Amino acid sequence: MFRVLPKLRSATHANCLPSSVAAVHTTPAVTGSWQIPDRLQHVPTAQDPGFFEMVEFFFHKACVLVEDTLIDEHMKNQRIPRELKEKKCRGILRLIEPCAHVLEVTFPLQRDNGEYEMITGYRAQHSHHRSPCKGGIRYSMDVNQDEVKALAALMTYKCACVDVPFGGGKAGVKINPKLYSDNELEQITRRFAMELAKKGFLGPAIDVPAPDMGTSEREMAWIADTYANTAGYNDLNAAACITGKPINQGGIHGRSSATGRGVFHGLENFINEAQYMSMIGHTPGWGGKTFIVQGFGNVGMHTCRYLTRAGATCIGVAELDGSIFNKNGIDPKDLEDYKNEHRTIVGFPGAEPYEGEDLMFEQVDILIPAATEKVIHAGNASKIKAIIIAEAANGPITPAGDKILQSKGCLVIPDMYINAGGVTVSYFEWLKNLNHVSYGRLTFKYERESNYHLLQSVQDSLERRFGRVGGKIHVTPSEEFNKRMSGASEKDIVHSGLDYSMERTALKIMNTAMDLELGLDLRSAAYVNSITKIFDTYRDSGLAFS
Repeated sequence: MFRVLPKLRSATHANCLPSSVAAVHTTPAVTGSWQIPDRLQHVPTAQDPGFFEMVEFFFHKACVLVEDTLIDEHMKNQRIPRELKEKKCRGILRLIEPCAHVLEVTFPLQRDNGEYEMITGYRAQHSHHRSPCKGGIRYSMDVNQDEVKALAALMTYKCACVDVPFGGGKAGVKINPKLYSDNELEQITRRFAMELAKKGFLGPAIDVPAPDMGTSEREMAWIADTYANTAGYNDLNAAACITGKPINQGGIHGRSSATGRGVFHGLENFINEAQYMSMIGHTPGWGGKTFIVQGFGNVGMHTCRYLTRAGATCIGVAELDGSIFNKNGIDPKDLEDYKNEHRTIVGFPGAEPYEGEDLMFEQVDILIPAATEKVIHAGNASKIKAIIIAEAANGPITPAGDKILQSKGCLVIPDMYINAGGVTVSYFEWLKNLNHVSYGRLTFKYERESNYHLLQSVQDSLERRFGRVGGKIHVTPSEEFNKRMSGASEKDIVHSGLDYSMERTALKIMNTAMDLELGLDLRSAAYVNSITKIFDTYRDSGLAFS
């Protein structure tokens, strides 16, 4: 059964179901004094804008939309003239925008062959409106200060979007991890962890990193061990200094697949929404829908797996070293096994090598960029044929590319919502580490026995009513109930919490988009929601002046 959200069902806005594609994507002008700064005026048309500039532009675009609401609704109980409310509102919005701290460290590495090399790493803390800061650590040659600042800012808005009480942070080490041995990677990781801890950029109450591009639970275990044996040696909660750890090191079930599962649920919430599908000329549901994934790393792989289970068909996968295509469908499990064995998707027997211009330009229902930022831009957005784009990567579409896609009638589900599954489950892992007990451990046996007593009670009631003529009346649980007889496991609880978080956030984004008459501009709606929540935090906590 497909959903029609209650608020959408009763909507009377004239432009909820516009007659033309252009009308769907026309954001009405809002009266207000907030303006996009001159230094960002070039961003909407830039071919290759700075990543942090992109995030700043989207932030200011949302501020233009929400400023009057913040003043008139969110500050209505403050007994000061509107002029002062305007000044305070602008002050808080200016406080939200910049990065609070950016750390750059450089340290030596003695390689296995005896040579020495200097390694550079960064950590940005964007906002301290909530503590700790949260954001991944990536190993990539593309890492620079602008990138970590942009990703940290995006993390602030992402956490606020899905109601995870963290500030935003991000780290990166400028290396190609494929060019280093395991021993060298361990040295780099442990030294980087010590540098972060020394400067107050690592700790369960200060700054909590997680895996990102080029890192995994192995690196997280090294960091947790380093912190526990150095700066956090007397900290009972030292294990909470980082998330994404192996299960036996304090990790949580479901973390490795969390971002991909979040992408699936983020897509599902819109694909099953009849009104949004009608706005783009599609029928609700997964049946018959095809998709292409750009990037078959952790996020792309799990996304591919979940979408295939739901009934969609993967017809193409793109990677840096080559792309594959099969219009009849690619089995994600077979491709995963092949990649694990050969370290590449090139040569996969279940598909043909793709020899066209770019796999992203193929005719498909859903395109999922799950690799790096700025892959869709002013130069290629017009060639995209997909009608639904799910930003599984961070910042894969530039503002210029976004504008072109909107003019074509594409439904773009923004990164700050759809790839928030990872930070949501990281939050669950952090709480688990602070509580020092696994989810479900205290109630597992009680729930199991309660369910057995429930079945026995039903059987006793039936026997009292109908007697035992012919023997006992056996109550046989259904297969689905039998699976849940023993109560919820940690993985069940994690999946349930993630699914609910994505569903609730999607509803809020839809309602904001409708209230502000944004049509399919979900990115602005998501930013408005995040800015509003952060604004309320600063409004109530007050500002410290030195």
